[in-house]
Amino acid sequence: MADPVQLDDLHVTRDGAPVLRGLSLSLGPAERLAIVGSNGAGKTTLLRAIVGLQAATGTVQLFGQRCAAEADFAAARPHIGFLFQDSDDQLFCPTVLEDVCFGPRNLGRTPAQAEAAATRALAGLGVAHLADRVAHRLSGGEKRLVCLAGLLAMDPAVLLLDEPTNGVDAANGARLHAALAAFPGALILVSHDAAFVASLASRAALLEAGRLVPAEIHDHPHTHAHPHLHKAAP
Repeated sequence: MADPVQLDDLHVTRDGAPVLRGLSLSLGPAERLAIVGSNGAGKTTLLRAIVGLQAATGTVQLFGQRCAAEADFAAARPHIGFLFQDSDDQLFCPTVLEDVCFGPRNLGRTPAQAEAAATRALAGLGVAHLADRVAHRLSGGEKRLVCLAGLLAMDPAVLLLDEPTNGVDAANGARLHAALAAFPGALILVSHDAAFVASLASRAALLEAGRLVPAEIHDHPHTHAHPHLHKAAP
């Protein structure tokens, strides 16, 4: 089986300044990659480039197929769920159920099939009770879970998660963590919340100077132990 994501010599320039500089990345079918880095390092830019929302030079292969034009990316996007950094950029239907149904309906499912998929996704995240609520009146954590439900309802092979814990309280964070831990596909988790992503990741990398540098996941002894990410020794 081809790797879901393969990037080679990826370059992105914004306002005349380089953001990504010859970045390469391989993501296996069930691999979980945590990417950390400073503000402005290019983490969101990288995720957008993977799905063709950011112009880039270099090679992008998704599920073994080279993506050189919008039509190539469009064919791959139904299999990749992208959780935006700002939930309000992702929610646009009047009610939660309608929003979560949108993805399956866009894939050609019948209204009944889409509603069944949406209902399962919401129930799996413990937020089925929100189905009839107005999406933009939810709390930050509820919005995050609804956005994720919309992606899971499409049964993706890959999830790209941009700051998944933004605005999420402890209770909803636990639901989010459980859902991602149970997800059978590949993940790329971009976050400043190193403990959250490190607890889910099988591999880690630091984005610095426009390239990915291998990082290590390990526990530090404190009054309690929790995972951290560090740049790997050369």
